[in-house]
Amino acid sequence: MKNKIGQLKIQQMAFMLVAVIIFFAFVGMAFLSFQLSSIRDSAGTLEEKNALLLVTKLSNSPEFSCGKSFGNAKANCIDADKVMALKENIEKYSNFWGVENIEVIKIYPPQTNEECTMENYPECNIIKIRDSNKGISYSNFVSLCRKEKVTSPETESLQTKCELAKLSVSYNG
Repeated sequence: MKNKIGQLKIQQMAFMLVAVIIFFAFVGMAFLSFQLSSIRDSAGTLEEKNALLLVTKLSNSPEFSCGKSFGNAKANCIDADKVMALKENIEKYSNFWGVENIEVIKIYPPQTNEECTMENYPECNIIKIRDSNKGISYSNFVSLCRKEKVTSPETESLQTKCELAKLSVSYNG
């Protein structure tokens, strides 16, 4: 009888050790799951910040930027004439920025909801530079400036006209 009680105690100890190991395995998996979700959240936040920085970088790039053509250098200022010229020659820049979609939408003053072409420019409000509906879209507010010819009875002059716009960029993170 003594022999059976000893065997039973050994089996109980073995089952307890297995139960403790399984318990710690579950605790470890829960901890790893929590850590992975935290990493995913921070990766999403980082991706969003990266996209907003990309939009700002794009608006200050030489292909878009106003530079000093409208007086002193302005940050987040887009030259509408450059953008329209770029729209006509976008094939050369197809993979230059690594984005899927680039568009500039005039917000104020309100215009008709038309896409800009060379025929209706500047009486339009959506300039689609690259048009693809892929990826996640991020945007930032910018100044959209252009030179406009002002004619008076005596002279003709160029006037700077700036409008509020939104630069929207889509990319596959």
